[in-house]
Amino acid sequence: MHVEYHKWHSPALGHEMELKLYGHYGQPVMVFPAQNGRFYDFENFGMIEACANLIEAGRVKFFCVDSIDWQSWTNGSIPPAHRAARHNDYDAYIMQEAVSFVRKNTGLDRLWLTGCSMGALHSANFFFRHPETFDGVIALSGLYQVGKFVGDAGGMDAYYNSPLWYLRNLSDPGLLELYRQRKIAFAVGQGRWEEECLRDAREMDWILHQKGIPAIVDYWGYDVDHDWPWWRKMLPYYLERLGV
Repeated sequence: MHVEYHKWHSPALGHEMELKLYGHYGQPVMVFPAQNGRFYDFENFGMIEACANLIEAGRVKFFCVDSIDWQSWTNGSIPPAHRAARHNDYDAYIMQEAVSFVRKNTGLDRLWLTGCSMGALHSANFFFRHPETFDGVIALSGLYQVGKFVGDAGGMDAYYNSPLWYLRNLSDPGLLELYRQRKIAFAVGQGRWEEECLRDAREMDWILHQKGIPAIVDYWGYDVDHDWPWWRKMLPYYLERLGV
């Protein structure tokens, strides 16, 4: 399998950021780590191996980016508004630097997104905020609002990084039509540690239905826990189902 490691100083964040890519060709998929996770977690937890057949066949190419959750949403030492503002710096890094890297590397304009747990929040948020750039998302076992981290605080920066919050009130026909043209999959288990994620998945399901946005929203079994062994089953399944 073709693997590359890259690192550069991020102007948006003010420090170095790292990523790894896996594959030689195929649909580019940007991967966000789980909460406080790192760019190498997808490999270390067996997700790359679980998708190896698709990667080796040249159907998908993963770009595993780093997170800065510990500087933003999970940083309890700073006020909620500062956490939200720091995430906006991360948004700039992804959109101005990481996306440009992927496009230059692949020669392709449209990217998909994926992630598990908090990586699912990032995936859904970047997808719904930037549908002109991302035309597919696979979100696994996520919360889709930042209330768990900042409550009702954080101001409009928190609001506009919480898909469940801003999608409820979205009525822009142009954006809604873009979403309707995209490939969307949400999945969640009904086993251990999935209670909050199950609640958010059901609300996301309802909102997308109300807005007329076609999407796969699946509820896996009562034995399906919030854990890597299940995500290793989910991701290749949805990549195949969405047609990579």
